[in-house]
Amino acid sequence: MKTLKKLLDKNVEWANSIKEEDPNFFERLSKQQKPEYLWIGCSDSRVPANQIVQLQPGEVFVHRNIANVVVHTDLNCLSVIQYAVEVLKVKHIIVCGHYGCGGIKASMEEQEHGIIDAWLRHIKDVKRFNEDKFDGLNEQAKFNLMCELNVKEQVKNISENSVVKNALKERDDLFLHGWIYNLEDGILKDLETSHA
Repeated sequence: MKTLKKLLDKNVEWANSIKEEDPNFFERLSKQQKPEYLWIGCSDSRVPANQIVQLQPGEVFVHRNIANVVVHTDLNCLSVIQYAVEVLKVKHIIVCGHYGCGGIKASMEEQEHGIIDAWLRHIKDVKRFNEDKFDGLNEQAKFNLMCELNVKEQVKNISENSVVKNALKERDDLFLHGWIYNLEDGILKDLETSHA
């Protein structure tokens, strides 16, 4: 319980520091949610969406899961996308993966991992679809490429989502992006998979 008290104390410190800087911040924040960005990222604790792009609470609508996967059977993710597109009217949907992703690594292994294997199947399919791109690469290069290909596949999956397809036909201000984050230097890379 000591650890949780520490977190609650840190929350009070954070809230107080925000109020010192901007006394009306939380009042304004509580009355609106109008982010321009939907961030679909990995659950990895080392990839905090708001922090790595220096945006404040309320500026990014976030959905996270293991290995930033977007599939037509994940009602949670699809509901987030629908809400972001139809209600919040976000302008950018960003899929952000990262190098060193544990979910990607597990998908590349030949051993069983338990219940997560059903989820990893989606990532294994990405490798199967791109098998020829791995020829001649060492293990680290294969791992990095797999992290990138997974992001590109998820952007493609979003572009084929009916809510997004309809919005792209009706709006000229919705864009899809695929990014990857480097844990070793903190830098984001645009994988140039944008759709408009």
